[in-house]
Amino acid sequence: MSGFQRLNIVRKKRFGAALAAGVVVAVSLSGGPLVAASCRTDAMAGIDWRECNKRLLMLGGSNLDSAMLYGTDFTYTDLRGSSMKGANLEKAKLIRTALGEANLQGANLTKVEAYRSDFSAADATNAKFINAEMQRTKFEKTKLDGTDFTKAELGRADFEGATLNGSKFSLTNLSRARFGGAKLAGPVDFTSAFLLLTRIEGLDLSTATGLEQRQVDIACGDAKTKLPSGLTTPASWPCPEDPDED
Repeated sequence: MSGFQRLNIVRKKRFGAALAAGVVVAVSLSGGPLVAASCRTDAMAGIDWRECNKRLLMLGGSNLDSAMLYGTDFTYTDLRGSSMKGANLEKAKLIRTALGEANLQGANLTKVEAYRSDFSAADATNAKFINAEMQRTKFEKTKLDGTDFTKAELGRADFEGATLNGSKFSLTNLSRARFGGAKLAGPVDFTSAFLLLTRIEGLDLSTATGLEQRQVDIACGDAKTKLPSGLTTPASWPCPEDPDED
């Protein structure tokens, strides 16, 4: 048997053992390994858990900084207090996931499914939620400075007490979302956002950009709501309380 044949046999055995252990292996064109990461590996910074099943787990306080979490399923998982700075969560499933007090600075959450998830008191500064599905998600007292929600679905989301300096909501569905007590010290972009019955009572929107009268007319403010120059308070304000808060 030639040395080349023996080398191929060794490679096949190693590859088979890796598959048996649940390891995901990426191979370069030259035949050498690029990435070897297992869905069973413990959480750590930079881990590759792409498209892994991480449902119904207790992962609170984990370090997942810069982790590859593309398409990972975290449905009903507890990630409270975890650090996920710069992590790639594109297309991840975060349905009813607990992310309270997590650090998501600069994380990519483009196209995530996060129905009824909880980001309360998290730090998502400069994070991206572009085209995300986040109906009824909680962002109470969350840091969202510079966060991009372009084209996201945020119906009935709760932003009460959140910090939203320089955030982007262009083309975003914010119907029946709540912004009570939110802080908007910098320009927030509402260009073409859908604000049907959006609760903006007491909100200072004087520095907001992209707002038009037709958007304000279908939202819910009050006498304390401050609008950008050129916009007027609708006669329909204040709105009755929303009976469906659940």
